[in-house]
Amino acid sequence: MDALPLVALIAASAAVAGAARRTPVPAPLLLVAVGLVGAYVPGVPAYTLDPHIVLPLVLPPLLHTAALESSYLDLRANLRPVALLSVGYTLFATVVVGYLAYLLVPDLPLTAALVLGAVIAPPDAVAATAIARRLRLPSRITTILQGESLVNDATAITAYKVALAAAVGAGATWGDGVKEFALAAIGGIGVGLVLMLPIHWLRRHLHEALLQNTLSLLIPFVAYAAAEQVGASGVLAVVVVALYLGHRSWQVDFATRLQEEAVWKVVAFLLESAVFALIGLQMPVVLKGLGEYGVAEAVWYAVGVFALVVAARFVWVFPATFLPRAVSERIRRREPETDWTAPVIVGWAGMRGVVSLAIAFSIPLTMEDGQGFPARNLVLFLTFTTVIGTLVVQGLTLPPLIRLLKLPGRDTQAETLAEAQAQSEASRAAEARLEELLADERNTLPPPLAARLRTVLERRRNAVWERLGAVNETTGESADDTYRRLSREMIDAERKVFVSLRDERRIDDEMMRTLLRRLDLEEAAAYREGEE
Repeated sequence: MDALPLVALIAASAAVAGAARRTPVPAPLLLVAVGLVGAYVPGVPAYTLDPHIVLPLVLPPLLHTAALESSYLDLRANLRPVALLSVGYTLFATVVVGYLAYLLVPDLPLTAALVLGAVIAPPDAVAATAIARRLRLPSRITTILQGESLVNDATAITAYKVALAAAVGAGATWGDGVKEFALAAIGGIGVGLVLMLPIHWLRRHLHEALLQNTLSLLIPFVAYAAAEQVGASGVLAVVVVALYLGHRSWQVDFATRLQEEAVWKVVAFLLESAVFALIGLQMPVVLKGLGEYGVAEAVWYAVGVFALVVAARFVWVFPATFLPRAVSERIRRREPETDWTAPVIVGWAGMRGVVSLAIAFSIPLTMEDGQGFPARNLVLFLTFTTVIGTLVVQGLTLPPLIRLLKLPGRDTQAETLAEAQAQSEASRAAEARLEELLADERNTLPPPLAARLRTVLERRRNAVWERLGAVNETTGESADDTYRRLSREMIDAERKVFVSLRDERRIDDEMMRTLLRRLDLEEAAAYREGEE
């Protein structure tokens, strides 16, 4: 791909994603819709989704970002439902959807149908995370959806390899499939476990934030490539490493954390935007390759496969939710009570995405005997329509479904109270440490500076409690909101003076940047909590 079309794709998709933030439509859905329309606009180049780029170069950083922001402790606490979805459901969907597609579509070989089943089995990590956060689902449902989408790609890719080997005549057996799955899963986890400790050690001992963040950008690609090199799951290796680094992120210095968060937010935003736009832009490529299948005929098959995908998820989710609780008292004790609304949401939140399309485009053109892969173009079309259908139909109807079911959102009051209590405990420890340090004559400070340290500590302790307190009747702000607003006004006044002094040549640009950076850090400290 030439540089200009690539730059145009990134710029246009970022603009659409930015515009989506001002609409009630989730960004992935708007990007797909714009991509569908843009595919037929004269002058827009033909973008072909290359699996050799998506799987090793796009998927690892997206998984890495999602895993860094996930909670290892929450995933461990919900390991059973996550495993049932990410492994059990993905294999179930591969077999059931594949076999029913074989019955639905005339002349579609069973092996090719199972390839289709594996391709469209995994819900998309990016879509699930983006929509779950936008809707502020209960934390347990969000954790389960995120955990499923982190691991199911590895299950689906392994199932796809086994089904593909059978389809092209490579002589794969069920035993070979089990062996390949075990190697991919155990090997991927093993590679992740081997890499995570030395990578974390290196992060802790690189004392320059730029070097640490350069390493951070390389980590997902290194983990993925290392695992794939030994025939293991690169997806699982990336997830294991990222979960460990996210869990231990407090051990690296603050400059690295601040830069890393900003860097990965930009990377994830650009990749996610471009990926969803690319999904829509594939329409001409897919339709052009239908070949012997008419569009009307293929559309009927697409509707049938979409219905199978949706139904198969509900067929799995409800028993997987309630049967373990019915047969195990231990599970009933350990896990919170749930009703039928939670599995309805989990069942309907099964949007497919770019991984399914990338896997489908990697299906070879020919088999071992040199003949063309049976119904390859139809498999591509059915994958495309399933991805679009789940993103548009399920993505657009999920918010009203949640409102209809009156699913409780996150308890922001309880979360703020927990945050305030945690900050209070930390502040007491910091206060005790400060008094201990000031008692040492080596740490003697002028009284105003010592008082400033105490004031900053008290301000941090009170800030969260103030969010729970009374609201200003005139402005509608809490005391904490007013404090941040006034702080920003003061900082803006200082900033204007520094720029004016630079323009008058009383200070040079380097000094101005130094002074502005101090103000930027103060403003970030004052506003970080409020913006989150």
